[in-house]
Amino acid sequence: MKIAITTVAAVLFVSIVRATAASETEAAAPVAPRFLSDTGLYSDVAKLKVDPRNRTFSPQYPLWSDGAAKRRWVRLPEGSQINVADLEKWELPVGTKFWKEFSFNGRKVETRFLWQTRRNHWVFASYAWNEQQTNAQLASESGLANIADIENGKRHSIPSVEECRACHDSGRTETLGFNALQLSTDRDPNALHAEALTGEMVTLKTLVDGNLITPRRPELVTNPPRIEASSPITRTALGYLSTNCGSCHNSEGSIAKLGLDLRQTASALECSTAIATTINKRGHWVVPEAPEASRVVNPGHPESSTLVRRIKSRRPISQMPPIGTVVVDRDAVDLLTSWVQDNAAEIAARCASQGS
Repeated sequence: MKIAITTVAAVLFVSIVRATAASETEAAAPVAPRFLSDTGLYSDVAKLKVDPRNRTFSPQYPLWSDGAAKRRWVRLPEGSQINVADLEKWELPVGTKFWKEFSFNGRKVETRFLWQTRRNHWVFASYAWNEQQTNAQLASESGLANIADIENGKRHSIPSVEECRACHDSGRTETLGFNALQLSTDRDPNALHAEALTGEMVTLKTLVDGNLITPRRPELVTNPPRIEASSPITRTALGYLSTNCGSCHNSEGSIAKLGLDLRQTASALECSTAIATTINKRGHWVVPEAPEASRVVNPGHPESSTLVRRIKSRRPISQMPPIGTVVVDRDAVDLLTSWVQDNAAEIAARCASQGS
């Protein structure tokens, strides 16, 4: 009996030790600081001077964010490299940090923070700027609603962590504006809402020249990635759809079963899955006024193309993207309307002939 009691006691002791160790490990896991000034973004907080180790970058196809002015920075750990053996799935080193600042009407409103604290684990955080524009405080994980005016009574909301993950998690955490196509120096001159490259910005060339990627991949400089298309408008339309729709609508995400794949790769071609899964395809959402003619892209008929109809909607039941925007991107509506009206039929025919 004494032996049995001793054995049970020993088992309980080991279990308690393990539980305590696990609890301490979990408790010690890095979390987002309370203030933006403590994340490492600034070298001089009083002057809001950005630390020179944080490099600015600008994706060639930016995400529509209700017209916000945005600034972005990345910091790689000292002496580290990005593994680009799989060019479509970069492996960023542990310790990588990203920041994205949103401003409306000339005032900083929100800064989002993404921090890889261990392999395949990222901390998501959003910071709300104070009235004095001197610092920003960590927002609740459930987000903050209606914190700033945008236009015509529409207001910006800070998303919840769950909403952040809805776009960034696709079997793994993705940094949507930091990849081979987005950082290519072969920039689309017609890309909507894009910024001109400046000398201090991170690009594929600066990554290669700085020995910051492995394997080295010099072809990314001599032959930078681009969307190969027969017309400028097709290149721009596919790039816009890749950023604003492709993070969810792709072959790997949680809604892959819908069969819509709009994500462009670093070696994107015009006759890609974005064409194959949209033009003349029925889709799951139907244009109410034209149920028989409704297609994801109905060549020559933007009014019965669900892609156009949903991008121009801001009704919760029909809008696309479903989160992160309350204002219609009018430039995108014009772009996609023209593309569907004048180019989609020709593209569909050309791609069909290439596949035959």
